[in-house]
Amino acid sequence: MSSLHDSLVELIRRTSAEIPDDVHRALLASLENEKKNSLAANAIKIIDQNIALAKAKSQPLCQDTGSVLFYVDCPIGYDQIRFAQTAREAVTFATKKGYLRQNSVDSLTGKNDGTNCGPGAPAFHFHQVREPDAGVRLVLKGGGCENVGAQYSLPLEKLHANRDLDGCRKVILDAVLQAQGKGCGPGILGVCIGGDRATGYELSKTQFLRRLEDRNPNEELDGLEQDILKTANELGIGPMGFGGRTTLLGVKACAANRVPASFFVTVSYMCWAFRRQGVTLDAEGKILQWLY
Repeated sequence: MSSLHDSLVELIRRTSAEIPDDVHRALLASLENEKKNSLAANAIKIIDQNIALAKAKSQPLCQDTGSVLFYVDCPIGYDQIRFAQTAREAVTFATKKGYLRQNSVDSLTGKNDGTNCGPGAPAFHFHQVREPDAGVRLVLKGGGCENVGAQYSLPLEKLHANRDLDGCRKVILDAVLQAQGKGCGPGILGVCIGGDRATGYELSKTQFLRRLEDRNPNEELDGLEQDILKTANELGIGPMGFGGRTTLLGVKACAANRVPASFFVTVSYMCWAFRRQGVTLDAEGKILQWLY
């Protein structure tokens, strides 16, 4: 096996079994806001116990290991074909080892070949960079949280949402309200304002690559993120929909140019089992640094 294969298997293992430190800190901080011995507080305590067990046993944080999404920053001349082939082999190997559930089925036949590989699975997003080393970020996105993602087209009369930031605010909060804990909250939102239907979802998911404690460099988007987070946590939905003060752990938003005829607001939802990790790789594929 190559160094790249071994590195990607370890990236998959850690992503599946170990929650990122920034997310864990946010979960523990949220416990302080909940009423002692409430359903919300007990739910967060159980989540924390789950996190500890998964790490100790090197087993998935959640049985739904979800869609496998690779985000790869490629140096000039990087062999993307080799990377994709090696990543598919690593995903197959990791599935056999139990780091990933046999979770990918043929959409026409419903058959599952047990490899987690097939058309569109895993998914690859390659971006060229002027750096000597490759950066690989991995997101494992469960089906439950994927199901409560939403895309809105503004203006939307029933929510009195116009083509402005207030209209964006209204539909983003509507997405939280419609989820009602079904996405395994407390959740994290990735939002894209603008773009077309496809790029809206793609860019909304890239927001999950940001750390929870970072602040948006765009003042208007930063204000929107903080406002949505505060307001959502006042809705009383709470962890797993049990009620409480922690409905969201974070909100991350970006904006993309659009054509004048369209104004989409796309909301991707990530569950508490926020499986996101990354590495920097040298030319041979060995891990130089963990990114989260």
